[in-house]
Amino acid sequence: MNRFQVRKVAVLGAGVMGAQIAAHLVNVNVPVILFDLPAKEGPKNGVVDKAIAHLKKIKPAPLADASMADRIQAANYEEHLDLLAGCDLVIEAIAERMDWKLDLYRRIAPHVAPHAILASNTSGLSINAMAAALPEAMRPRFCGIHFFNPPRYMYLLELIATDLSDATVLDQLETFATSTLGKGVVRAKDSPNFIANRAGVGSILSVMTQAEKFGLTYDVVDDLTGKKLGRASSGTFRTADVVGLDTMAHVIQTLEDKLPSDPFKALYARPAVLKTLLDAGALGAKNGAGFFKKVGRDILRFDPATGDYVPGGAKADPLIDRIIKKPAAERLKLLRESSHPQAQFLWAILRDSFHYAAVHLEAIAETARDLDFAMRWGFGNRQGPFEIWQDAGWAQVAGWISEDIAAGKTLCDAPLPAWVSSGPVAEAGGVHTPAGSWSPSRKAFVPRSDLAVYRRQHFPENVLGSAAVDPLTAGTEVFRSPELRVWTLDGEVLIATITCKLNLISQEVTQGLAKAVELAESGYQGLVIWSPGSNGAPNETFFSAGANLEGLMPVFMSQGAAGIAPVEKELQDLMLRVRYASVPVVAAIRGMALGGGCELSIYCARRVQAMESYMGLVEMGVGLLPGGGGLTYIARRASEMAQAVPGSDLVACLKEGFTAAATAKVGTSALENRHLGFALWSDVIVPNKDELLFVAINEAKAMMASGYRPPQRARIQVAGRNGIATIKASLVGMRDGQFVTGHDFHIASLMAEVVCGGDIDAGHSVSEEYLMALERQHFCALLTHPKTQERIMGLLQTGKPVRN
Repeated sequence: MNRFQVRKVAVLGAGVMGAQIAAHLVNVNVPVILFDLPAKEGPKNGVVDKAIAHLKKIKPAPLADASMADRIQAANYEEHLDLLAGCDLVIEAIAERMDWKLDLYRRIAPHVAPHAILASNTSGLSINAMAAALPEAMRPRFCGIHFFNPPRYMYLLELIATDLSDATVLDQLETFATSTLGKGVVRAKDSPNFIANRAGVGSILSVMTQAEKFGLTYDVVDDLTGKKLGRASSGTFRTADVVGLDTMAHVIQTLEDKLPSDPFKALYARPAVLKTLLDAGALGAKNGAGFFKKVGRDILRFDPATGDYVPGGAKADPLIDRIIKKPAAERLKLLRESSHPQAQFLWAILRDSFHYAAVHLEAIAETARDLDFAMRWGFGNRQGPFEIWQDAGWAQVAGWISEDIAAGKTLCDAPLPAWVSSGPVAEAGGVHTPAGSWSPSRKAFVPRSDLAVYRRQHFPENVLGSAAVDPLTAGTEVFRSPELRVWTLDGEVLIATITCKLNLISQEVTQGLAKAVELAESGYQGLVIWSPGSNGAPNETFFSAGANLEGLMPVFMSQGAAGIAPVEKELQDLMLRVRYASVPVVAAIRGMALGGGCELSIYCARRVQAMESYMGLVEMGVGLLPGGGGLTYIARRASEMAQAVPGSDLVACLKEGFTAAATAKVGTSALENRHLGFALWSDVIVPNKDELLFVAINEAKAMMASGYRPPQRARIQVAGRNGIATIKASLVGMRDGQFVTGHDFHIASLMAEVVCGGDIDAGHSVSEEYLMALERQHFCALLTHPKTQERIMGLLQTGKPVRN
C-alpha cells in the first residue's frame, strides 16, 4: 500500500497560531520544528524559545502535557532552512500579510523536499494568489490548511485547494489531518474567509445588527444566542470578546474589501459599537474589556448609549425560553408571529442565517453538508443553518424568507436561489438526504467522502436528513435493558453501551455489564464498553459520569446505609469480574469518565482513549470516597510499583494516586490520565473521536489473537498503620493551613485507611476483597454524615459541588 508518511513537520511562524499548531502536533506524537525570524539580541532562536515557554502558561492548555513543550525543536530562518529537507509537511502560519507570505515562500522554496506538502494556515487570503508566487514544481503540492483557534480543541480544519493542487495531495493531507491530528475536515473553496468564518461572521454581524434594531442589551442577546439556541455557551458578544475585537474587525474588513459586489455588502460595514470599543483600546478578553468587563466578581456590560460599563447579567424573558424549547417547526412559527422584541430578534437572526447560507453556498462550499459541519465544528453550533431550516419544514420556511425579502425586512434584497424552491431540493424537502447533500455547482446530492480513512469511523457525526445509522439501533442486538444495550457489529466482539442520562452506573447497569462479560466469555473475542457522543455537541460526551446517586436515594431512605452496602458490593464484584474476565474487556473512553465511570475503566484490561478524555475519582466532591474499587486500585498499583523496584518506599508510591483521589483531581487529557495512573502507558490514545470504536474493537481482537490471559490474582502489600499516620500528618498541615475543610480532612483520612490497609502492620499483604470491604464500610458510614448528605443534595439540586 502506498501511504503518505508524515515523519516530521515544519511550522513556519511562532506566533499564537503557529506555536499552538506545533503544540498540537507534539500532542499527537508528530515531531515538529518551529521556525521564526532570528532574534535581534541574544540566542538566534530566542523568538521561538519564548513562544515555546509561553505554551506552558496558556489557558486552555495547548499542550496535553506541559512537559511535551521540550519536544518542539526551535529553529530560525537564518541558520536552519536546511532542516526543511527532512520534513514531509510544511505549514506556514505567519501573519496575514500576502507580501510577507510570498517573500517567505521564495526564501524556503529551494529547501523544501520535492515530495513535501506545503500548506498555508490562513484564515481568508487567496490560496490561488499564493500559489502563483511559488516555483511551478511546487504548485501541485500546495494548498490552504485553516486550523481554528485553539488548534488542540477546535475540531474543524478547512482544506482549500488551488486550481493546480494535486487531488492525491489533498487526499493525503485530509487523511493525515483526520486520523493523526484528530480533525473534522471540510473542503472549502478559495473565497474570502472560506466557509466557517464567512458564514459565522455573517451570523455574528446579523446578531449585532438585529440586537441594535430591537433594542436588546448584550447580556440578554448572549443568553438568547447561547446554549438555549443550540449555539456556543458563550453566546455572541462574549464569543467576540474571546476571539478578540481586533481580530473580529480584521475579518470583517477582509469581507468588506474582498466582496465589493456581495449582495450582503452593507452588512460588512464595521459596527459603530465595535469601532467605539477599539478606539478606546478595548480588545476583548485579551486585555480585560470589550463588550463585557469583569470587575471583581461582577460582570459588567458595555452600554453604547453612555459609553460606560453598567451592571450585566440580564436574562431572556421566560416566555421566550419556553418558545425556544418547542420543536423546530413550532418554534420558528411562534417566533415569527410573536410581537415580543426578543422573539422577533430570534426569528430575524435565524432567517438571516438561512438567507445568507443559501445565497452564498455555491461560492464557498461544495455541499450544504460542508457548511453545516463548518458551523458546528468551528462555532460550536448544535446544528448548522440548513439543518435547522430543514427540521422546521423546508418549503414553509423558504416561503417565510421570501415574504420577508419582499417586505424589505431582510438584510439584503437578494432572492433565494432557484434551487431552494424548485427541482430536487424542493422535491426532497431539504438539502440533506440519504443520497447525500445538495451541491449547487454539481446540481446533485453528493455523498460523503469515500476516502479509506473514513471507513474507520463506524458512526461519524452526521447531518439531519442523512438517515445515518443510529448507534443505539445499529448492529445485532444481543440484549437490552432500559439503561444498557449489548450488541455486536461483526459477531466477534460484544459492545456494551450505557444509554441513560450521563451514562450513570445504576444497579441495573451493573447487573447488565456482568451479564455482558459472561456472554463475551461464552462466545466472543472480547467486550468493548463504548457510548456514542452527542451528535453536534462534543463537549457533552460521557463515558460515564459515575454512580447514579439519585437512584440510590429510595434505598437509602427506606433501609439506610445497610441497604446501600449490598449495592456497593455488587458494583465492586463487577469490577473484579471485568478485571479477571477470560476475554479482554476494553474501555473506549471519550469525554468524561468520572467516579464510578473512572473505576469501571481502570478495571478493564485496556483503555482506548480519545485525546480529549477526562478521568478522575471525584467522589470527594459529594462527600464520599471512591467505593467501586478505586482506592483498592490505587493500593494495588502502589504495591506493584514498590515490588518492581526493591527498596522503594510504599507510601511514596501511594502519593500520586492518593493525592488525585483526595483532591478529586481530573486528568485533562489522555496523556495526563496516564501520569495520574488512570491509564497505563500500554493503553492506546486515538486522536479522532470518531475512530474510537474501530480501534477498540480491533484492540480486543488483537489481544485475544495474541493469547490473552487475565492477570493472576495477587495479594497487595500495604503500608498499614504507619502509612496512615504518615499520610494523616500531611493532611493535618493542609487542614490547619485551611487548604481543605474539616470534612475534606475526615474523608481523606478514611481514604488513607483504605489505601494503607487499615489497622495492620506495615508490609502486610491483603486481598483486593479485603480492601474493597474497607471501602464499603467507610463509603456507607459517610452516607450517614450530615455534611456528606448536604453535599449530595446540593449537587443533585444545583448541579454544583458544595464545600463544607
